[in-house]
Amino acid sequence: MGRVVVVGAGIAGAAAAYALRAHAVTVIDGAADVGGKLRTSEFGGAPYDEGAEQFLVRVPEALGLIRALGLDAQVVNPRTSASAVWSRGRMHPLPAPTMLGVPSSVRSLLGLLRPSEVVRATADLVAPGEVPIDDVAVGAYLRRRLGAAVVDRLVDPLLGGVYAGRADELSLFATMPALRSAQLAVGTPSVVRAARAAVGPGDGGPVFATLTGGLGQLVSAALAASGAEVVTGRAVRRISSIPRGFCVVHGPTTDEQAIEADAVVVAVPAAPAARLLADLAPAAATELGGVDYASVAIVSLAYPAGALPATETSGFLVPAVEGRAMKAATFSSAKWAHFDRTLVRCSIGRVGDVAVLQRTDEELVELAAADLSAMLGVPAPVEARVTRWGGGLPQYAVGHLDRVARIRAAVAAVPGLAVCGAAYDGVGIPACIRSGYAAAARLTDSIAQ
Repeated sequence: MGRVVVVGAGIAGAAAAYALRAHAVTVIDGAADVGGKLRTSEFGGAPYDEGAEQFLVRVPEALGLIRALGLDAQVVNPRTSASAVWSRGRMHPLPAPTMLGVPSSVRSLLGLLRPSEVVRATADLVAPGEVPIDDVAVGAYLRRRLGAAVVDRLVDPLLGGVYAGRADELSLFATMPALRSAQLAVGTPSVVRAARAAVGPGDGGPVFATLTGGLGQLVSAALAASGAEVVTGRAVRRISSIPRGFCVVHGPTTDEQAIEADAVVVAVPAAPAARLLADLAPAAATELGGVDYASVAIVSLAYPAGALPATETSGFLVPAVEGRAMKAATFSSAKWAHFDRTLVRCSIGRVGDVAVLQRTDEELVELAAADLSAMLGVPAPVEARVTRWGGGLPQYAVGHLDRVARIRAAVAAVPGLAVCGAAYDGVGIPACIRSGYAAAARLTDSIAQ
């Protein structure tokens, strides 16, 4: 058995530790508790997720790990998958199906967009052009194909919900890889035709799921099953190379402790990863230093029974062009059957929204409650909670895939070193688990040598 140190106790680090359970693993995190962006606490009388609240079921990693850990009895799917968009003073059904806002049918845009904007979008069906060879910003590319309205009122809010970013700054290749693949497969530059081919008729099965006891337990269960020694409240200060592996130093300057390891997984966000890799893999550190992050706040509100109007949707998006603080709201108690109280989860903050997130918790609650009152006519909430995720979501800028390739190449040059997490290949729970597994596989091969 080799000794492995995993730096970071989020879902990616926990997945790596679980995959490396045949070895002696130590997981170290500077936070007081494990979990990272998966945090569950009690709100409204039930376990409530303050960070990520669902995972994709059409990719295998999350559901596979849940089953391996014996948590599958807690898996539940949303009661409804329908969503809406608040635009120009009223609620509109979200056109479906789309590929992150790229419509598979121009006709589906009727109602949400003005007739002239729908006509502009139809130009995509006949407009000449080439399938992109080089990466480009989502917004710039889709504005040329579909017009500004589709981007501003559909694509941008959907991407904002996933990345808290702006379509005009996010990478087409990194955030919508399936779109280009579909364009090549169909042999057309039309993004509408490509989206239609990519989304297909669907199998009618659920897209998302969660755990009734909260997703935070996924990390703690994976770490428990890994048999790892878990050290919290002690940030890793530096990692250095020694003749037989690595020396990992953690804790405050007044109480530094060192662990020698045969291999190390760095499973923290880009900025701390860059700091830790500065000596081991300086080229990787430089690239990681260029990854920007967006901060968000989750405002959870509890309302009296019957306060929300009857709805068949799980929530709604708010385009940035509407000028409101709130970018999305989830009707948690309508979406998930295991909630007894009327709960609404509001998301505030997009990349660059510095001023709004500098407000106090009380002010953020007032903002979210005021937006909901104006849109839905609901009364004041009876309970509220604000969870802030400073630098919570990495921004996949144009050229992100090339950046990740350079990071991986630089890390690969250091035997026994691996990286994983949301900064690389996807921000969702399955993607982070897959990232952790890949890091573990690299180290297993390295330790075996």
